[in-house]
Parts: sequence; C-alpha cells; structure tokens
Amino acid sequence: MRTIKAEEISRAVAKLCIDANYNLGEDIVNEYKLAYQREESDVAKEILEQLSKNAEIAKEDQVPICQDTGMAVIFLELGQDVRVVEGDLYQAINQGVSDGYTEGYLRKSVVNDPLIERKNTQDNTPAVIHTEIVPGDQLKIMVAPKGFGSENMSQLKMLRPTDGVEGLKDFVLKVVKEAGPNPCPPIVVGVGIGGTVEKAALLAKKSLLRPLGVYNDDEKFKSLEQELLEEVNQLDIGPQGLGGLTTALAVNIETYPTHIAGLPVVVNINCHVARHKEVVL
Repeated sequence: MRTIKAEEISRAVAKLCIDANYNLGEDIVNEYKLAYQREESDVAKEILEQLSKNAEIAKEDQVPICQDTGMAVIFLELGQDVRVVEGDLYQAINQGVSDGYTEGYLRKSVVNDPLIERKNTQDNTPAVIHTEIVPGDQLKIMVAPKGFGSENMSQLKMLRPTDGVEGLKDFVLKVVKEAGPNPCPPIVVGVGIGGTVEKAALLAKKSLLRPLGVYNDDEKFKSLEQELLEEVNQLDIGPQGLGGLTTALAVNIETYPTHIAGLPVVVNINCHVARHKEVVL
C-alpha cells in the first residue's frame, strides 16, 4: 500500500489549474496552424492567426488564455493500492482548486446555490470531481477548466435504437448548428453514446480530454468521428461564427453498452480553448 499526503494532492491540483489556464496544449495550437493552411476565408484566417497569437501571449506572460477560467472539472484515476493520508481526498482537491484560482488570479465563477441565492463562493469551489478506481499504486489527476459559453450549448437526447447512425449524426449536427457562434468556435465536439443519461453525459465530457488527432480505438467510431467532423465543417459557422471551413477542430466519440430499449446521446462542446492538464502522483 502506497501513501500520498493530501497536501501533495492540493499542490498538484493548484499547479494544474494555473497551467491549464495559462498554457494551451500544443495539439490545439498546432491544429490552429493546420486549419489556417486549409482555410479559404480571409476573415477565418485572420481569426485563427489571432487565436494563435493569443495563446502565445498567454504562455509568454503567464496570464489566462480566456477571461472565463471555467468551473474546475477534475477526473481522478485512483489506484486501488493508494491510500490518502493526513487529510480527505476531496477536501484536498478543493483546497488545490481554491489555491490555484487565488494564486493564479483566475476568475472565480462558481455560485453556491444554482437557483435562488447564487452567491459567489469566492474561490471557484467546489470542483466537479469524477473518480475511477483503477489497478495500481498511482493517482492520476486530470484538470479540465470548463467555460460556460460552451457548456451552455450541451444537449441530451434519448434516441430510439432504430434512429441508428443517421439519427445520431442528425442530432450532433443540430446541436452544433443551434450553438452557432455562442461556444466561441472553432470548437471540439464531445459525444457520449450509451449507458444511461448520466453515463452518456460523463462520456461526452471525458471525450474532450483526448488530444486532438487521436481517434476512437474502434475503427467504426473513428470513421464516424471523421465523417461528423467533415459535415460539421460544412456548416459554414467558422471561427468565431464569422464563416469558414473551421467550425470544429475535432469530434470525439466515447461509447458504453446500453439497454436494448435505449440509445442515450449527449453532446458536450468545448470552445477553441480546450483546456486540460494532467499529472500522475
């Protein structure tokens, strides 16, 4: 049995919160450049160039890439041979979020009551935490700050099994079309298929952690990702909604077995600042 101190977890989470908001992943920056080369619209090219410059400035000056520094979504892979000592795991995570958002001068956007009082918690806690128990003696922490310009564009649909692939594609395209410029395209489209309502939502969210250019392991769903990306980019929404060939940078699909009577589908969208960082303790 390996032990990890709660304080060590808090420090790691704080660093990840800052890192994710300051330093955009190289996979995304590279995709901006590839999209620039493919684009035919001068306006779209100019926007993609500005997005690249914005990411560069944020990294050089160590400032947030976007003013919406998101709600902290944390994915944990907790080894079954790990024991957290000198504190509670979830308290340690939230302490790390609080420290990171305070020390990094990141905008605090969380309210305590979602409906009535809606008072700011002042430190961006609590985080949304998803925990998976896995073999081994390590703790993997993935921090994905989620802005709500894109989060608000999420949609769920309980398709009929007979709707099949075409029904799925129609729904995804409908969600992207209705989102339009609101999620700050070019976007990353996360699609969760199967399980139950909450499982499909979790799959969609987790799919957004996948590096750009990495496809579903199943050849059938890899082909579907590529088909959907091509069709999404024919919608002419384009960068920042001003037209062009680059509405999305990727469509990522994750699946899970489901009931014979159902076909749950959730679409969760990330903006052009698809932030996520991870560490293994």
